[in-house]
Order: sequence, then structure tokens, then C-alpha cells
Amino acid sequence: MRITHSLNSVLERWLPEQRLFLKSDKTTRFLRLRPMTQLIALGGTALVFGWSIIASSILVIDAISAGSSRDEALRSQSAFEARLTDLSAERDSRAAEAVAAQNRFAVALDQVSRMQSLLLESEARRRELETGLGAVQASLQEVVKARHQAEASDEDGAAAPARTAELQAALDILAGELKQAASARSEAVQQAEDARRLAETVTLERDQIVARNDEILTQLEDAVSVSVKPLDDMFRSVGMNPDEILKTVRRGYSGQGGPLNPVGYSSSGNAEITQGEAKANEILITLDQMNSYRIAVEKMPLAMPVQAAFRYTSPFGRRWGRMHEGIDMAAPVGTPVYATGEGTVVFAGWQRGYGNLIKIQHELGTETRYGHLSKIRVKVGQKVSRGSQIGDMGNTGRSTGSHLHYEVRVNGRAVNPMSFIKAAQNVF
Repeated sequence: MRITHSLNSVLERWLPEQRLFLKSDKTTRFLRLRPMTQLIALGGTALVFGWSIIASSILVIDAISAGSSRDEALRSQSAFEARLTDLSAERDSRAAEAVAAQNRFAVALDQVSRMQSLLLESEARRRELETGLGAVQASLQEVVKARHQAEASDEDGAAAPARTAELQAALDILAGELKQAASARSEAVQQAEDARRLAETVTLERDQIVARNDEILTQLEDAVSVSVKPLDDMFRSVGMNPDEILKTVRRGYSGQGGPLNPVGYSSSGNAEITQGEAKANEILITLDQMNSYRIAVEKMPLAMPVQAAFRYTSPFGRRWGRMHEGIDMAAPVGTPVYATGEGTVVFAGWQRGYGNLIKIQHELGTETRYGHLSKIRVKVGQKVSRGSQIGDMGNTGRSTGSHLHYEVRVNGRAVNPMSFIKAAQNVF
């Protein structure tokens, strides 16, 4: 008591004692506000005011950081899509060059084959001419020998020179044919050599193009793998099984058709082509997975239900010993409330505790709820899209002030809506 009295005496200089009179019809009473009581009241007021300023600053900084992260994600996504488009165009260009090189290589091989056939024919003709020339030379030698014998015996002197002239003419014809065949053979050998060099050049060009195509396919494979991982992590972060999501999407988008063409086979071996096709098929599978994820993202409630300025007043989890299955966003009465994803309205009306409530059923087993509304702008059975206004914020039901109670349920189980909101920052 002495300490309290001393403190009151010291504080009385700055906080003199105040009296609050309460007057009724018959009596008059007063409350005495001592300096110590006034100091405690002022300190509590300052503490509450300071806490409000700090909390508001944290929320403003968090909102600014979220906006910067969302812009950075948009820029990264645009740059990645542009890079993926460039790689796809370059891959198509290289594939066309590879086809052209393959065609030139086939033409060169055909030319080499024709030159080899001509060379073989020239060689055979040369051998025939050499054989004929040998026979003519043998006959000529016999004639010369017979002439010498005829001159020695002085018999049949006129017939021998005639036969010699005939054989000499045949020998000249054969020599001319042999010379022509040798010239044709040399020309065929030169053409075959040129065709061989052309084939080597085309083969080297084709190998370079194949290597470049393999490099492009590797870059595409790495790019799509890096792109799929964040989507896979996003679905796991909101408590959804990515494999089940892919199965559901593929069941809804599974049409096929078109004429079937005969299967083509290569006579020169297809080990290299098979390896390239296998890598291309892996890329197509990954691209299909990424596209399925994109379809699933379009069907999920990933947007913000409130786009105006607001304040988070209650998180997801236990509150006062009971489970709070959503988050509360406080803003003035009449603030627009928007659908966070494409879906169908399954409930729009009054429900105990929630007040005016809207339930929207989305695909992939997700549902969103919007409670304590002052006005409902949709009807049961109505189709809504992401970003369409469905109601106005209010203070209906079990509520202490104007706010939106926002819930997200997956297969009937309430999950933290903040996981969807944070995941949306990496998508939109």
C-alpha cells in the first residue's frame, strides 16, 4: 500500500486524480481514477495502438512482396514459353535440314552405285578387247609367219599381202575400241571418285545435323522437366495427389481419331533414328503431362476471393478450442467477393453460423465456400468463371464485424486456403 501511495504521489504531478460522477434520480456516485490507474489505461491504449501499426505494416509489406513475386513469376513464365517456342522452331528447322541431307545422301549413293556399275562394265569390255586383241595378234603372227614362208617358197605371193592388210585393218579397229574403252574407264573412275567425296561430305553434314538435333532434344527435355516440377510441387503443397489429377484430366480429354498410314521401315538401319524418336517421345510425354497440369490449374480455385484492400483477421486452424475451417478477410460492408475458380453454384442462401453463404463446386473434387455475405448475386445451378463477382461482403450469421469467411475443401475435407493462395502466386 505504501508503494502504491508513493507512486500515486509521484505521478500526481503529471496525472492528477480524476473523478467520474455517475448521477441517478436519487443518488450521486463517483469513480475515483487515481494516477496509477490512469497510467495503466494510457499504457494499454498506447500498446494496442502500437500493435495495430506494426500489424498493418507487416500486412502491407507482405502484400507488396506477394505482388512483386507474382510479377516476377509472370515474367519468368513468359521468358520460358518464348524460349520453348524458339527451341521448338529450331528443332523443326534442324529436322527439315536432316531430311534434306538424308535425301542428298541417298542421291549420292545412287550416283556412286551407277558409277561403279559403269566402271565394272568398262572393265569387262576392256578385258574382252584385250582378249580379242590377243587373238588378233596371234592371228597376225601366224599370217606374218605364213607370209615369210610364202616368200621363201615363192608360192601364193599375192594372197598373203591381201590377208595381211585385212588383219592390219582389224587390228586398227580393235586398238581404237580399246583406246575408247580405256578413256571411258578413266572417266568413270573420276566420276566414281567425285561421287565418293560427295557422299562423304553429305554423310558428315548429316552427322552434324543429327548431333545438333540431339542437342536440341536434350535442351527441350531439360526445359520441360524443369517446367513440370513446380506444377507437381504446387499440387502436393495443397494436399492433392498429382497422379490422380493427371488420370482425371486424361479421362476427360481422351479423344483420338484420323486415318492410319502404313508403317515405314528403313533398309539402312534405324538404331540412330530409334534413339532420337525415343527421346522425342519422352519429351512429348512430359509436354502432355505439363499440358494436363495446365488444364487442372484452370479448373482449380487458385485466385483471390477479395481483390480490394482487406486485412486477415483469423487464420485456418484451432481458435478458442474449436476448429476454424477457413480464413477471415475483413473489409467494409459491400466489398465485392469473387469466385476463385470455374465451377457450379450448389448452394446460395442462409445457413446457420455462416449467415448468407455461397458454395461453388469445382472440378477435381474441390469446393469453395463464401460466408457472412451481405448480398448474394448468384443462383443455385449457375455456372461461374474465375474472377466473376458472386456476392458482397457483410456481417451476417455468427460474426463480430464485416468480413468474408473463405473455405476450400478437397473431397469434402477442409484444407488451408492459404496453400491455394500461395500456390496461385507461382501460376498467375
